[in-house]
Amino acid sequence: MTIGVRRRMGVEERRQQLIGVALDLFSRRSPDEVSIDEIASAAGISRPLVYHYFPGKLSLYEAALQRASDDLAARFVEPRQGPLGARLLRVMGRYFDFVDEHGPGFSALMRGGPAVGSSTTNALVDSVRQAAYVQILSHLGVTDPPARLELVVRSWISLAESTALIWLDGRRIPRAELEVQLVHDFAALMAVSAAYDEEMGALLRRVIEAEPADGPFGDLVGRLVGLAG
Repeated sequence: MTIGVRRRMGVEERRQQLIGVALDLFSRRSPDEVSIDEIASAAGISRPLVYHYFPGKLSLYEAALQRASDDLAARFVEPRQGPLGARLLRVMGRYFDFVDEHGPGFSALMRGGPAVGSSTTNALVDSVRQAAYVQILSHLGVTDPPARLELVVRSWISLAESTALIWLDGRRIPRAELEVQLVHDFAALMAVSAAYDEEMGALLRRVIEAEPADGPFGDLVGRLVGLAG
């Protein structure tokens, strides 16, 4: 008869385990509601041992947020193949996968949580927004964006954040509809900007020319024509 012996984790392995446990708990409840005792219990270690690796819940929350922000930023990465509308729709699908999986933590981050307002938290949130911004410009094939395009892209990223927060509060609109709507919102923001700027107009025409009639942008055009009729 053999008796199993629990393997002793190395320092970095234990840190990563605690970050994973904390992220899981923060994903199901607001970080304000999760105690160090709960994290220790879920990790199968003592409370003092948690403090051995992290000085407090704030530092553990920030470490979990770093992992989550890396994950969220990576979801905006999409091969530059095919029409823009389809690419953005896939991005929105992955974005809402994250929101769906990490709802309470995502909401706490955006609305208020134990680390909100700290320089570390603000930098992580900004890094996700910047990664999204860079990826969208890449999809558009633009390296030196004019002022109006920067406004459109950054406004759309903010719109996606606020839409996700509203959706989490009751989920009253089907998620798939919101994903399509946000792609339509991007096209609409570009169209409004194009009405005031020829450079934006040229960019919009280039995007539309590559869009199939049955794609998200073509669907928007059809809906608007239907309303006008």
